[in-house]
Amino acid sequence: MIKLKTQINDMAFSFETGRLAKQSNGAILASLGETSVLVTAVTSGKTREGIDYLPLMVDYKEMFYGSGRIPGNYFRREIGRPSEKETLTSRFIDRPLRPRFPDGYAYDTQIIATVLSLDVEVNPDVVAITAASAALCISDIPFDGPIAGVRVGRAEGKFVVNPTKTQLSNSDLNIIVAGTRSAIVMVEGWAAALSEQEVLDAIFFGHESLTPLLDLQDELIEKAGKPKMTIPEPDS
Repeated sequence: MIKLKTQINDMAFSFETGRLAKQSNGAILASLGETSVLVTAVTSGKTREGIDYLPLMVDYKEMFYGSGRIPGNYFRREIGRPSEKETLTSRFIDRPLRPRFPDGYAYDTQIIATVLSLDVEVNPDVVAITAASAALCISDIPFDGPIAGVRVGRAEGKFVVNPTKTQLSNSDLNIIVAGTRSAIVMVEGWAAALSEQEVLDAIFFGHESLTPLLDLQDELIEKAGKPKMTIPEPDS
């Protein structure tokens, strides 16, 4: 088992691999504070014929037991369709990852993010984005990573990376930024009557804040990364 740590907004952020979901191509347990998300990446290993798109499925699920609750249905089981939040978070994870797969890669691929424990002050969505990248990076699935994601808020006039829910409730902006070292690949969120420059400053602040998460993934790749599989050359 390998476990690596860094600090984000005075909270411990960690990656763990080698203990859970060993049969997947890549698996990461990522934790920020008391919030933990398990992300697994699995591929079929063979090309699906007759398609011209990437058959990637991303599924994000917040389990009731993660927040100490019991499902309210008759069977007390985790059943039912995904909530709106789960569907949107699945899209947040998919959006920055999908362009990072190589041309010609047409293998059925699943990325499953499961919230195992939930700190009421910590949003798990950005943890899942970064963990999904890490799971792909250490797997044998071809992927041009790493990427990372953070949320930017503003407290007492200063930008805050991955603000707590208390800080976010008083913030005049809420922006998710995902990117690589050299580029921003996704921006999602809202701001309340801010100038264009203030919004740009928030986005660039978020991009700069990705560095420790990218560094941690690079270290993880060195220690746990698998050789990438070879895929057929795309038709010219």
